[in-house]
Amino acid sequence: MAAENYSVKNVDSFIITGFDHLQNQKLLGFLILLTYMLILLGNGINLCIISTNGHLHKPMYILICNLAVVDIMFSSTCSTTMISVLLAEIKTVSYYSCISRTYFYHLGDFTECMALTLMAIDRLIAIRLPLRYHSIVTNSRTFLFIFLTWLASFAVIGFVISKADSAPYCQPVIRYVFCNYASLIRAACVNPEPYFFITTIISLGPICGQFPFILCTYAVLAYSVTRLSNSSSKKQMISTCSSHLIVLFSYYAPKLVSILLTRIGVELNLTERNAVLIVASLVSPLINPTIYCTRTKEIRKLLADIFLHTKNCTKLNQIKSVSIALSS
Repeated sequence: MAAENYSVKNVDSFIITGFDHLQNQKLLGFLILLTYMLILLGNGINLCIISTNGHLHKPMYILICNLAVVDIMFSSTCSTTMISVLLAEIKTVSYYSCISRTYFYHLGDFTECMALTLMAIDRLIAIRLPLRYHSIVTNSRTFLFIFLTWLASFAVIGFVISKADSAPYCQPVIRYVFCNYASLIRAACVNPEPYFFITTIISLGPICGQFPFILCTYAVLAYSVTRLSNSSSKKQMISTCSSHLIVLFSYYAPKLVSILLTRIGVELNLTERNAVLIVASLVSPLINPTIYCTRTKEIRKLLADIFLHTKNCTKLNQIKSVSIALSS
């Protein structure tokens, strides 16, 4: 197929073919739908609880809300495509829809890395400088840094997606399971190496910069926790840090596994690459709200109060119903 016969303008849609070889497409689609609904439910609960309770309007909870927003955006851009392909059997995605989904998918990916970094810095200051924490980490500064991370992410991902948008496309077929940068470049009639070199350089920041930095902050935190004399404070700090580490590794583990396998010479076929892509896109947004609901004391207490209040209201209504029935 000659590259000169095609341009961006005459490819007005893409066909998603990443699932074509699978036998149980409906089952996989149902599992992805269920996972996506749990992601929306979990992150939605966190957002509602934190936003409606004034005493939770603190830097750490603002950062949790930021992560919840990122997780919803990150998972929505890929899940909606996969669900429509698998369950609704709508495999065609318009060009501009694919480009926009690619943009917001990578924006969510990049912003999540930034959000985890901010949370690690917040915990480091809280444990290393507990007396000065509230003067250093304020709500206004937290909002400012969140805004700056989003601004930087918009700029970086905008530059990357502009490269994909300007590429000439040879075929309207995407062999991956949803629209992302790699799938678009593979469909373009260009030498992919220069395009992937750009993303490799950009990914060096999160993988080789921010991830080691976050690990170092938690190493410092672990050392600080061992020196605490108060056992209850030590237990609380261990619980907080362990929850953050679970969130951190749920996000980075699929990426590191993929990179490690590639570096040691393991060739991943398309199915395996798609499997890693799905895990990397859905596991972290699913785990994050669960971790913060179950391991953050204030959120756990509020959930328990809401559940007990609902349960007590149900019992009262049942008692009233019985009383009315007996009196009549």
